Amino acid sequence: MKKKLLAVLMSVLVVGGLAACSSGGAKKSEGTTDTKEDKGMEVIGDAVKFDPNKLVNDGKPINIQYWTWNEGDPAIAMAKEYEKMYPNVKIKVVNHPWEDYWTKLPLALKGKDGPAVFNIHNSQHDILSPYLAPYDLAVADLQADFTSVDPHIVDGKVYYIDSMINTGNIYYNKALWKEAGLTEADIPETWAEFRDVAKKLTKKDGDKISQAGFNWNGETYSALYQGLNYQKGERLFTEDGKTVNFDNASTKENLQFLIDLYEKDQVGSKDFGAESSQSFGNGQSGMVYKWGWFLNELNTNYPDIDYGVFPTPTPTTEVPMAYDRYNGESTPGINKNQTAEQQAVAQDFLNYCLANDEYSKTGALALASFPTKKSLAEDADILANPVLGAIAPRVERLIWPGPFPATVESTGTQTMEDVLFNGKDLAASVKEGQAKMEKEMKNSDFTSVESSYQFIDEAK
Repeated sequence: MKKKLLAVLMSVLVVGGLAACSSGGAKKSEGTTDTKEDKGMEVIGDAVKFDPNKLVNDGKPINIQYWTWNEGDPAIAMAKEYEKMYPNVKIKVVNHPWEDYWTKLPLALKGKDGPAVFNIHNSQHDILSPYLAPYDLAVADLQADFTSVDPHIVDGKVYYIDSMINTGNIYYNKALWKEAGLTEADIPETWAEFRDVAKKLTKKDGDKISQAGFNWNGETYSALYQGLNYQKGERLFTEDGKTVNFDNASTKENLQFLIDLYEKDQVGSKDFGAESSQSFGNGQSGMVYKWGWFLNELNTNYPDIDYGVFPTPTPTTEVPMAYDRYNGESTPGINKNQTAEQQAVAQDFLNYCLANDEYSKTGALALASFPTKKSLAEDADILANPVLGAIAPRVERLIWPGPFPATVESTGTQTMEDVLFNGKDLAASVKEGQAKMEKEMKNSDFTSVESSYQFIDEAK
């Protein structure tokens, strides 16, 4: 790509003075008129291309809004660059806190003055989908440039895709690792090897654990059990995609495995702090299972911890059906209720983001999430990031089940707590968990997209 189109700021842009507002800026615009069609700039992109040598909105002034909840959103930097190319276009960034965003955005989209373009989180798919306009880009071009497009195709159209994906890895304390006599050669590939390493990282003061070899306390289980099940070829949902598949042998085996780590191997304890993140940050736990967000938490809140990251172990050295579940950070959505002029500008701005590698790269590095853009798969900066470097070899075998209802995680956690803390029978608790999930999903329109995973034929 040419330097003229790569002046994207890599620093975090602080968006200030942007008052929360309920209007999307569809009012009559005043400002600069653009008369320079040939801007002397190169076309960028591979299959999804962007040609800057044109007039946007016929060169007439136009204001649109972009809504987001994240000041580090890479679309903010892209908006500034887009405005430099097209001086007649003003993109006002409106940043709402996460807690307010999902109340204010749906209300704004119901009218005709909502933002022309806005940040999406796939957990809110059902709320936002009625207001989304399909992308004015060929699906085949998106598939050529990005992984993880297929799960987002609806009746042959795409309304958003994943710009980057995240999954779980094992974070380990390098100082404790060295103190235990471990080296990089001891990084475990299988869960059996992992147990041995966890034992070496564990310290006791009498019968009391003073340093946990592995700590999965807190909200870890809800994500971990899904990955462990996928490793054994177990779907999260039945083949029709409608019914959750929780009460099965894999769920019970994996829950027992995690409990045995505490009760038999004694590499940790349910009573060793309520939250594994804090325990690791305080240097009291040797290993934890966390997703990419934990990297930023460590760098911000625990800068003195010298940590490393390695891929989550697997049952055997054979390649599993899937290594883990992933979740994606979504590309922006376009408001179908806005004017044709506003939608046209929004579509062009979106095209610019998706054709430009810097949009995906900046977001990936900021959020420690692996870019889905294929041109970045071997980017040196991406691979140098400890989390992204661990994810890279496994990207092809990560599975997304779709934006499933919250009960799949919350009830899973409750099931674990009933067994670990309340002494309930494991098999009976898992059966109760299945019944509760089914009851709470009874009126849901959710259908799993596991069937779009390229290796789903390897499932049980």
